[in-house]
Amino acid sequence: MFAVIAAILFAVALLIDLLGAGTGPILDVGTLSLAGFLCIALHLAGAGTWTSGRWGSYRRRRYARR
Repeated sequence: MFAVIAAILFAVALLIDLLGAGTGPILDVGTLSLAGFLCIALHLAGAGTWTSGRWGSYRRRRYARR
């Protein structure tokens, strides 16, 4: 999910840079690029894929076979 968000942020940053649109001092190409890098780092770290407990995935696999 974070990889998709990063791709969208990079696409918006590229469009802003190519069109030369002024969006203000806070939302510029550098800020969007940093946000995209943050999303890629979270994606590579595995954020958002943790289970609620140690046995959560084991129980799901065990009961799915029945």
